[in-house]
Amino acid sequence: MPTVDIRNTENKKVGTANLNEQMFAIPVNANLFYETVKMQLANRRAGTASTKTRAYVSGGGVKPWKQKGTGRARAGSIRSPLWRHGGTVFGPHPRDYSYQVPKKVKKGALASGLALKIKEERLKVLDNITLNEPKTKSIVEILKKIKSTKGLIVIDGSNSNVELAVRNLKNFKLLKVNGINVVDLLHYDDLIITKAALEQLERNLLQ
Repeated sequence: MPTVDIRNTENKKVGTANLNEQMFAIPVNANLFYETVKMQLANRRAGTASTKTRAYVSGGGVKPWKQKGTGRARAGSIRSPLWRHGGTVFGPHPRDYSYQVPKKVKKGALASGLALKIKEERLKVLDNITLNEPKTKSIVEILKKIKSTKGLIVIDGSNSNVELAVRNLKNFKLLKVNGINVVDLLHYDDLIITKAALEQLERNLLQ
């Protein structure tokens, strides 16, 4: 059974956590990453791109010239796609790009992400993260002590001081444990998670 050290905000070891083999000792599956990341990015798309076909372009209600006798090509509207300022053919229209992959794929991708962090020694478990006031300087000092320059911070519940302090940091993002996802897990180098959040995450994935 894999284990990881639990440290405090001074980066001193205060204990050890036993990790579930079903999540942290599995082979890293890159295909699950691909499927899940593709789904997440598709779900984030606004889908608001829109173009006008000839039916929606203003004007063009009158035939430009008579059908025969001019020597020119037949034309029925100045808003034909062939003409300047005409309509657009096969252009984008508002649509919903979102879709879902099976729950097993989501959980498998997240478990693979956690296994990858263990393999790369990028999992940092803290006993707790508390701040007396919402100051970015305070959280920066903690991150320097645990030697992290780019990380995803995961907590088990609401913590307004920590949330406000992390908000100003460019290379760090804070999530509650129920919001952890594969895109953020792969984007940030370190996974900085509290002991309580790690236990909650294990329960969520084993359900």
